[in-house]
Amino acid sequence: MELMRLGQPGHEVPVLRDGERVFDLRPLTADIDGAFFETGGIERARAALAAGELSELADSASLRVGAPIARPSAVVCIGMNYAAHAAESGSLPPENPVVFMKTPNTVVGPFDEVFLPPTAQTVDWEVELAIVIGRRARYLSSPAEARAHIAGFTISNDVSERDFQLEHSGGQWSKGKCSETFNPLGPVLVPADELDYQNLRLGSRVNGETRQDSTTADMIFPVDEIVYHLSQYLVLEPGDIVNTGTPKGVALSGNFPYLADGDEMTMWIEGLGEQTQRVRPAVLPGA
Repeated sequence: MELMRLGQPGHEVPVLRDGERVFDLRPLTADIDGAFFETGGIERARAALAAGELSELADSASLRVGAPIARPSAVVCIGMNYAAHAAESGSLPPENPVVFMKTPNTVVGPFDEVFLPPTAQTVDWEVELAIVIGRRARYLSSPAEARAHIAGFTISNDVSERDFQLEHSGGQWSKGKCSETFNPLGPVLVPADELDYQNLRLGSRVNGETRQDSTTADMIFPVDEIVYHLSQYLVLEPGDIVNTGTPKGVALSGNFPYLADGDEMTMWIEGLGEQTQRVRPAVLPGA
């Protein structure tokens, strides 16, 4: 079972995809958001599908694919969570999870364009497994308890402007992470109980050439540990996104050129499909 949102920005329709068939979820929910997860939305959708209570959505193939989550209250990110990526970044593997935030309005659809800021010269790609929080998580007692607070997973591209991140941010990274369109998400959300999420291959391509190819088994801090750890410092709400870090193979390594106008990025994760974005210059106000 895959959850998706289809339609133009701000007007997406919540749907359930089962094989080749796409079903309209509007009889169950206005959107796939925090309220949906908080009220047992995944279980209700699964039951409605099994009971034959959902209608197919006409012309679904012609609709834009939006981010599978509407209006997350937070996008929390884990940095340097693969040892080889930490090494290519010139850092030792962290002893504790490195945490930073992206503004929620960085989230766009998986096939939307990514805009280069006017002064950007070092824009980079990062394929990441994204956790979708299903239940409020605060002061959890163990990583095992964290599992019940995860709704599912999707693909995230943690787009980064490295000079902004490393030279302009005073060590806080946020200036390099929060430009508009810097977090394509999707195309689908797969429930956590349908994935072996700590054993998924993931990777990226730029203009058809492989950049990253790894597995979530190589995470320094695994998924359940991340959610547990974060809950000691902040409250995760239903519908929030947690990006879990990227493997080696980014432009920051010095082995590949940074992104330029017209480049095409593709991020893929086993069991979650793939997303593709074309890079374009940002349109300035009044232009």
